[in-house]
Order: sequence, then structure tokens, then C-alpha cells
Amino acid sequence: MDNLSDALEKLKLASTDSATDSVESCLDCLLKALANNNTEASVKIQEVGVLTLLPTLLSPQSSCTPKVANIIAEVAKNEFMRSPCVEAGLIPPLIQLLNSADQEVLLQTGRALGNICYDSHSLQAQLISMGVIPTLVKLLGIHSHNTALTEMCLIAFGNLAELESSKEQFASTNIAEELVRLFQKQSEHEKKEMIFEVLAPLAENDVIKLQLVEAGLVECLLEVVAQTVDGEREEDIAQLKTASDLMVLLLLGDESMQKLFEGGKGSVFQRVLSWIPSHNHQLQLAGALAIANFARNDGNCIHMVDTGIVQKLLELLDRHVEEGNVTVQHAALSALRNLAIPVVNKSKMLAAGVADVVLKFLQSEMPPVQFKLLGTLRMLIDTQAEAADQLGTNGKLVERLVEWCEAKDHAGVMGESNRLLSALIRHSKSKEVVRTVIQGGGVKHLVTMATSEHMIMQNEALVALGLIAALDLVAAEKDFVGANLVSVLHKLLSDERSAPEIKYNSMILICAVMGSEPLHKEVQSLAFIDVVSKLRAHENKTVSHQASLTEQRLTAQS
Repeated sequence: MDNLSDALEKLKLASTDSATDSVESCLDCLLKALANNNTEASVKIQEVGVLTLLPTLLSPQSSCTPKVANIIAEVAKNEFMRSPCVEAGLIPPLIQLLNSADQEVLLQTGRALGNICYDSHSLQAQLISMGVIPTLVKLLGIHSHNTALTEMCLIAFGNLAELESSKEQFASTNIAEELVRLFQKQSEHEKKEMIFEVLAPLAENDVIKLQLVEAGLVECLLEVVAQTVDGEREEDIAQLKTASDLMVLLLLGDESMQKLFEGGKGSVFQRVLSWIPSHNHQLQLAGALAIANFARNDGNCIHMVDTGIVQKLLELLDRHVEEGNVTVQHAALSALRNLAIPVVNKSKMLAAGVADVVLKFLQSEMPPVQFKLLGTLRMLIDTQAEAADQLGTNGKLVERLVEWCEAKDHAGVMGESNRLLSALIRHSKSKEVVRTVIQGGGVKHLVTMATSEHMIMQNEALVALGLIAALDLVAAEKDFVGANLVSVLHKLLSDERSAPEIKYNSMILICAVMGSEPLHKEVQSLAFIDVVSKLRAHENKTVSHQASLTEQRLTAQS
């Protein structure tokens, strides 16, 4: 350590008179001390105040520069040294050195910057604002044959790509082409993994997704899948997962997805389809998720249903009733739900037996599967009276829906159950369905749904309750009273924040329940006539007209 103290003192003197030889020997001594005991040597370097001398030694022309940058890189391995490095003003001269032609300077500079900014989003953001990304991308292109430099660039990209502010800068470079070119040259698993780690965060950006597709990344991914699908080694399984997951991520961008769909004739689309019947669960999952992503507009959905994709998904689901792979179930149900959105697809999918297969998962205890199952059925019965009637009179289904309406730990499942219960009534307009819901104990949940914070759910509930009152008020009377329906309607009509359609449907429902003596009494006791008469002046003409009709009804029956 005495040698280090001497070297530090000599360095302070030598740096002022620029004696290169003596500076070099001091730097060698520092590097030796850091290699021997990094922490102790770093503390000494900081105490003596050498850090502030280093910016002047970081000259592009100096032969000492690689060693100085190396010392900074070693010192900055210690967390306690990173702030002193920043305070010593080391970042601007290091960034300047990234324009050097010397590969050793570039390597040590990259290491130094990487270590100083390690785990610090604010410092990484500073690097981004100083334009480091285009410089590093350019370096990758020039020095792609230099393994150490390439790895340095990839590590830097991996760290910087996590920051949202970096994406725009990356998108303005040719990073996609460089990474794809680099990927195509790799044969080692570790190197491919390094590139994957950069690609994944970058591919979250829609502009970069399209650039990666245009640069040929998809073909690389399909090749990885083909090479690893039958592999049993851990690295094969890992690569298969990474490649297929990245493929699905690329399809999340509208433009990149449409480019790969190519009107349903694209070779990529066809390859992805072939994954669904695969025996590999990871490929089945990726295939189903890919279909769900392709099914993001009506045109694609209609084409896919017309070309028989539904049958492939049903066969896949049938295989997983017993095998029970939850992620595959979830993905296949997601795809079916999306495919069921266009009106023209609903009857075709019902005829193909989608509802029957989906109902096989009614006993699932997994909330993600429950959620998608409910969404798929709700999409299928929209405007389909016969299907709504058939499902709405299925006692087991209604019983399960009522059970899930109480799933307070899973808000999504609870919301979808309520919405499906309402949809069965609204689309069937059937007395039998209404009776099944009443007998199953679903009325109280629909009344609660009318108080939801989401207007669409409030409205769906009110319309369903209106149909219950119109089709079988006698059977529903007890449940309406027990669920305080009249009180809920009074609150909705009194609340200035209630949307016009909520007020309108609440008044329709008030008129519908007047035929019940106990409910009529509740209406009278809550002085509804005062609330309704105020609504005659409502700016919405439909609401004001309904208020006049409701007021007349209330007056006539008071």
C-alpha cells in the first residue's frame, strides 16, 4: 500500500508537467493495486484526490488514455466510488472518447461509463441525453468483429433499453439491422441470449417492432424455433421460449402484426399456425397467443374463422381439459374471445361448438382461465338470442356465475360474471332465462352491478333488471326488496353525476316495478316524484321526456 501512496503522489506531480513515462508507471502501479485489493485501493485513490486529475489525462491523443479509463472502470466497480466519479467530471470526457478509433480506448471507456452508471437510472438518462445511443450503435456496426467491444455495446444497450426515454433514440438509429445481422452470425447460446436480452426491451416499442420485422428478425426466430423444438437440453428449452415469446411480442404492434399477417397468406402466419397442433406446450402457447394478436381487427378475425382456425383452437383446448396447462388454456380462450368480436363470426363459431368446449372449463379454479372463459361466452352471445337462451337456462352455468359474482379477490372475474349474467338476459329476452337467474340467486348481484363505478356495467345491469321486472316481476319481487333495488334507483336518479342513459333506464325500471305492491310502497315512501319532476328540465330530451312519463305514472298511482 506504501507503493500505492507513492504512486498517487507521483501521479499528482507528473500530471501537472505531463511527463508521459512517469505517468504511465504510476498508472501501472494503480492498476496493480486495484487488481490486488480493489476496495482498499479505491478508498486511497479517493482520499488523495486523484479522481479530479483524471479528466485531463483522458485525452484522445494520449497513450495513457486506455489505462486511465481502465482505472476508472475498476474504481467504479465499487458503489461508493460512483458519485465521486461523477463529481470529478469524468462522464463528459469519457463520452468524447467514444468517438476514438482505438479499440482498446473504446473498450475501457465503455466499461468505465457502464460501471459509473450501473443501476442508476438518472445517470443512464444523462448518458442518453448526451447522445450516447447513436454513437454506440455506430460502434457496433464498425467493430462487430471485435467480441469484447460487441459485448460491451450489448451490455450498454441492455441497460439503456430499460429506460423509456431511450426508445425514441434507438428508433432513430439502425439498431434493428445491426442486432439482426449480429444475431445471424452467432452460433453460441450465450451470445444469442445476450442479443435476446437487448431485443426484448427494445421490441416493446412499436416503431422498433416494425424495424425488427423489416430487418428479418422473424426469420431468425423461426429458425431458432425449428432448431430447438425437439431439443431436450436446458439451453434449447430456454432458447425456444425466448424466441417464441419474442415472436408474440412483435405481433403486439399493429403495423408489424399486419405486415406479418399479409392477408392471411403470409408464410410467417402459416408457420405460427403450425405451432398450435404441436406437442410442445411452449409452442402451443405461443401459437395461441399469436392468433390472439393477429385477431385484433375484424378483417383478420373474419379471414381466420373462414379458414378453419377455430377448429384448431378447439382441438387444442380439448387436449388441455385433462392435461390442464393453465397458460395454454388462457391463451386459446383469449384467441377465441378476440375471434368472436365481429358479428358475422358469432353464429359460425357457435355452430362450430365453441360454447360447448368453453363450458368444459367451468370447473376451473384458475382466475385467469375463468376470466377469459367468461369473456369468450359474453362475446359469443352478443346479439345471438338462441345461444343466450340456451346458455341462460343452463342451471350449472348460472350457478357458477352467481358464485363468481362474489369473487371479491378477483375483480376481473367478478365483473365479467356480472356482465355475462346481464348479457344472458339482455340478449335472450327470455322468461325462462329470467327464472333461471332468479332461482340461481343472481338478482342481488345485478342490483349491486347497477352501482358499479363503470357506466357501461351500470347500464347493462339496469337493462337486465328492467327485463326481469317486465318478464317476471312476481318471481323477482322478493329479491328486489331484499337487494334494496328502489333505494339504489333513488340514489342513481338523485346523483348529478349519473349519465343520461343511467337516469333514463332507472326511470324505466321504476315504472316497471310499480306493479308490485311492496315495491310500490317503497317508491312512495322515498318521494320519487320530487326527484323525477326535477329531471323534466334535464338537458337531454330523452331523459326529460321519460321524466314527464314517469311523473304521470307516479302521480296516477299515488
